[in-house]
Amino acid sequence: MNRHTKWVSTWGTATSISDRRESVYAKDLTLRYPIRLSFDGSKIRVRFSNLTGTEEVKIEKAFADRTPLTLGGQTPITIPAGKEITTDEIDFEAKAGQTINISFYLKDCTQMNAGTLVTGPLSGGTYAYGDFAESEAFPEDLSRPTSWYYFLNTVDIYTEEKNRAICCYGDSITAQDWPDYLRQELESRGIKDIAVIRRAVCGTRILRQYDCITYQAYGLKGETRFPIETNIAGLEAVIIQHGINDIIHPVGEEVNKFRPMTDMPTFDDLKGGVEMLYLDYCRKHSLKVYSGTLLPIYGWRTYAEFREELRVQFNEWLRTSKSFDGCIDFDQAVRDSSMPVKFAEGFDSGDHLHPSKEAYKAMAKAAADFIEKNYSIITQQNYAI
Repeated sequence: MNRHTKWVSTWGTATSISDRRESVYAKDLTLRYPIRLSFDGSKIRVRFSNLTGTEEVKIEKAFADRTPLTLGGQTPITIPAGKEITTDEIDFEAKAGQTINISFYLKDCTQMNAGTLVTGPLSGGTYAYGDFAESEAFPEDLSRPTSWYYFLNTVDIYTEEKNRAICCYGDSITAQDWPDYLRQELESRGIKDIAVIRRAVCGTRILRQYDCITYQAYGLKGETRFPIETNIAGLEAVIIQHGINDIIHPVGEEVNKFRPMTDMPTFDDLKGGVEMLYLDYCRKHSLKVYSGTLLPIYGWRTYAEFREELRVQFNEWLRTSKSFDGCIDFDQAVRDSSMPVKFAEGFDSGDHLHPSKEAYKAMAKAAADFIEKNYSIITQQNYAI
């Protein structure tokens, strides 16, 4: 008897505008991304995104391992500009812990405008010049690793009712390693019915976005992003670790004309943005929502006392507000106990903003501790999208 009753996302990333370089088109290119499956299941489907593209993208052929992916029973798969598509469901014997390859070939000249930079022990792919989508391995002389995810957005499994997804939403700190470490940490604790879906874009802000090519890769503002990023099958809860770029980016037009001080938010601006753009949406869609405190910034190139004061005030609200279902105190997990404005020894990557790998592991442990402690609440059935 088939016990599979619903779709749940097993893997996902955000879609943003890829970094603007001299070359923004590709041709005769194969991309391959290993995807670690969270659950057993009997079917899979894949979402491709061209959300930030201005031209349609044609995927000549695509595969989940050796099984072809189609749209409306057909290939090539065309993704209209500014749109996302979900492939036809395919029969697939999915096993928890299994790694499958999503491979696809871009035959024609393709605008590479929709992509996101992601790192972590479970993240990263490979590209090759030529058509190798059906090949077991890429030729070493024609391929290189990449941390950019182009077009591939979400992988869903048709699985058991008990399984669900939790979303890690944020900026570059979440686009880096801690969500991968969180998944490993949960698995090591025997929590295998929760998939960790990362929706993070480097440089992104809650209240603003950049419209110049220099900073386009810093992503869409929260108002635009959040409803799209929480389109996750089987989603039960969202962890929001977001807002530090709103605080550190504005420097004044005399320093950088794209970063005016008029962009500098007040505490009420940040609080209101989170309440209006994130919390209201989660409540309307019956999603549990957990705050994540902002990390230390002492020594960062735009560090100033007024920024630190805002970070501390915002963090205190994140810890104490009854608007959230709880708080994961990432700041406390990585800060120096004797000098809380800075990272603990060994926890600073070197730029005084992004954590080291050991600090990312500490963040994952803090999140896993919270999930384990609140497991019965997090896994209560709701009516999520």
